[in-house]
Amino acid sequence: MTTTVTVGDPAGFLSLVPHLMGFAPSRSLVVVPFTGGRSLGVMRVDLPGGEHDAVDRVSATVVGMVCRVAGADGLVPIVYTEERFADAAGMPHRELLDAVARRADACGLALPDALVVAADGWGSTTLEPLPPEGLPLERIDVDAAAPRDAPALRTDGVSGAELPAVSSAERARIAQALTGLQRALRILCGGPTAGDDSPAETDDPDDVAWARVDPQSLMAACALDDVPTLYEDALDWDPAALDAVPAATLLWCLARPSLRDVALVQWCSDIEGGDEALEAQRRWESGEEYPPHLAMHLWGEGAQPQPRRLVRALEVVRRLAACAPQDAQAGALAVCAWLAWALGRSTHAEVHARHALDLDPEHGLAEIVLSFVAAGHLPDWAFRAVGRR
Repeated sequence: MTTTVTVGDPAGFLSLVPHLMGFAPSRSLVVVPFTGGRSLGVMRVDLPGGEHDAVDRVSATVVGMVCRVAGADGLVPIVYTEERFADAAGMPHRELLDAVARRADACGLALPDALVVAADGWGSTTLEPLPPEGLPLERIDVDAAAPRDAPALRTDGVSGAELPAVSSAERARIAQALTGLQRALRILCGGPTAGDDSPAETDDPDDVAWARVDPQSLMAACALDDVPTLYEDALDWDPAALDAVPAATLLWCLARPSLRDVALVQWCSDIEGGDEALEAQRRWESGEEYPPHLAMHLWGEGAQPQPRRLVRALEVVRRLAACAPQDAQAGALAVCAWLAWALGRSTHAEVHARHALDLDPEHGLAEIVLSFVAAGHLPDWAFRAVGRR
């Protein structure tokens, strides 16, 4: 988000920051990049640990991230800590703020202020000397700074990553539809489908009779020849009222890497991009090279996606993951992780990726997303201004 703020009022600025983030940060280094007096977003990393090079490493990382933000000419770092001024004999984590200031100066970035919000007070490098206990926390009035009609602040960066609550009846409908789809695919394809652990059909005619298969499942199985249409339609679904058969079909697709990657490329682009990605996948499986301009989407490079498409996809897939049978859940969770990462929500991405790996310890996409988060790697488009579309 881009918001005009008054940097010259440190307490007022600190009152606004949680609203820029959507939650009250803790144990964090928060960095707000600026162009002039206008913020260009908010970044958050964990406070450095006790390793000997941790402060330099974290300061280099955050300043490097600001350097990638298009148009950024300055930044304000803020430490949120449970430490106390009284225990630190001065401003807590001053060493970290000084390291960020040095890195910013070396990169030609302005640093109009550096701030700390501690357990017993707050401080600003522009307001020194400070009282031993810091300045009173009462001067930071988060409620008064709330924009009109702003949603309630989350308690932390992890809250909001939990899957939505769903009823047992909704789970049962999805599970039944998934079983029906798998049965239909066995009939159409002449054998078990990949990833289908349900019992094989017998030679008993009653077990393979077409009448035993839900006609909607047969239609869904036939429609798999055109998955881009399914992926595009999913962006218009109401997550709270999923139609069981299409939802189960999407769940089935997201459990298969080749079809899942088509979805990610398409949600980053459009249905034509999905058609191209599906054809590229077929050619790749025949031994041809996968086009780099499609693969780069998966690594967070290339043309900037429309955030609205990624948000809608994430809303639908989170609901789908919540409804999925446990043995079919990892794929949807890994897609949730990737979509959250693509939207710059690395903390949520980590939650979803770890959940997926709990269910499938060797899930490739979940491992990739977790490695991105661990390395502080964000998609390239996270550092660009969002264009109007």
